[in-house]
Amino acid sequence: MHEFSGGVKKPYQNIIEVSASDPHRGGLRPLTFVRQVLAACLYPQLINSDKLPVDVRQRAQRLLGACAGGSVGSYTATAGIAEIVQSVSDFITRRDGGIPSHPENIYISPGSHWNIFTILVNSKSSPRSGVLTPVPGYSNAVMSLTGVGAVNVPYYLDKEQGWELKVEELHRALESAKGNCKPVALYIINPGNPTGQVQSRKSIQEVIRFVSEKRLFLLVDEVYQECVSGEKSDFVSYKKVLFEMGHPYSDTVELASFHSVSNGFFGECGLRGGYVELVNVDPTVMKYIYKLFSKDSCAPVLGQVALDLMTNPPQPEDPSYPLYHLIQKMKATLLCNLKRFMEVLNSLPGFHCPPFEGGTFAFPRLHLPPKAVHKAKEVGMQPDTFYCMRLLEEAGVFTSPGCDFHLKDGSHHIGVCIMISEEVMEELLRRLACFHIQFMKDFS
Repeated sequence: MHEFSGGVKKPYQNIIEVSASDPHRGGLRPLTFVRQVLAACLYPQLINSDKLPVDVRQRAQRLLGACAGGSVGSYTATAGIAEIVQSVSDFITRRDGGIPSHPENIYISPGSHWNIFTILVNSKSSPRSGVLTPVPGYSNAVMSLTGVGAVNVPYYLDKEQGWELKVEELHRALESAKGNCKPVALYIINPGNPTGQVQSRKSIQEVIRFVSEKRLFLLVDEVYQECVSGEKSDFVSYKKVLFEMGHPYSDTVELASFHSVSNGFFGECGLRGGYVELVNVDPTVMKYIYKLFSKDSCAPVLGQVALDLMTNPPQPEDPSYPLYHLIQKMKATLLCNLKRFMEVLNSLPGFHCPPFEGGTFAFPRLHLPPKAVHKAKEVGMQPDTFYCMRLLEEAGVFTSPGCDFHLKDGSHHIGVCIMISEEVMEELLRRLACFHIQFMKDFS
């Protein structure tokens, strides 16, 4: 690998990987409070020492008391440790301004989506089950859906309007499925991944009316809900809007909402802890869901512990609050990175980085010279894949090519995670700018 420095290539020592949302790999340190509690749960002797704050020791003792045998090495109940499920339920109720959340409707899992997908899809039916999915969107979700036998029915976000979701496009997608499959669900990502848009309350209401009219199950990925950076953007959950709309929507629209410790500011990607809350699902189906979750082992206990810490963080009166409150510094870092990223990319010829509202990704458009497009075709690559491969090989920066998201208009993009430290961001931008200027010169 090589680095550009004043136009001279040098042997590369490290790769900056920003193709996936992994804050720790991007130089951000894990939250001290989280790691302290995890350490005490794994090594209970720390509970009786004075090396950890008292609230950390108390939290670890409480969590171990909720584990069978007082150990994180034990299996848990199917839906997760009851005390942690309750913490998740309380978190949702607070988030939604008092709209009640019921623990019996919550399941903790290693991811946050996949078991729920299987209840919606009958792989042996004719026609096959279809799910409307966003483009650009989360490719792992699409692969999981097709993996359980669903037909992917793409709907395209409006690039010219900041990747806005238009109900007219949902109607078009639904119409396109005729004769191919029977759509059973609509999958939403809010805030968007990798596009960074945040849906307005009005947009959410329109989507809810649409799924109600078309009798579709609503699947909502809300894992970036704490990562909202647009000055005029606020996250509001689908469940909150659904209940505020009242009858008949609040009584009939079937909803599954997802959240996870792997994404956003927690960034504990390796701990594998997420939850799904189910709303308005028939009791008979809920019994089947319980059986479905029961056939697998429980979610990793450390992931469940991290979920408890995310949904029930230290309060201002707790000794660990000042350290945990550093999450606000991380939010400031995200905003700073975003502004810096947009400033630099929009100054480079051929790049356009639109305003960004939420999530941890940027998805700038890349206008490539005709010679670069022709060269990419010669070597059998999509143009933005060709660009990303050269960027990796010559500058040590690993990004995602836009063609991976199957855009319909043939435009070129790169996906970049901006949830990284300021130091890594500056190094990323330095390498990217030096590479891009040379690339454009070579193919001009």
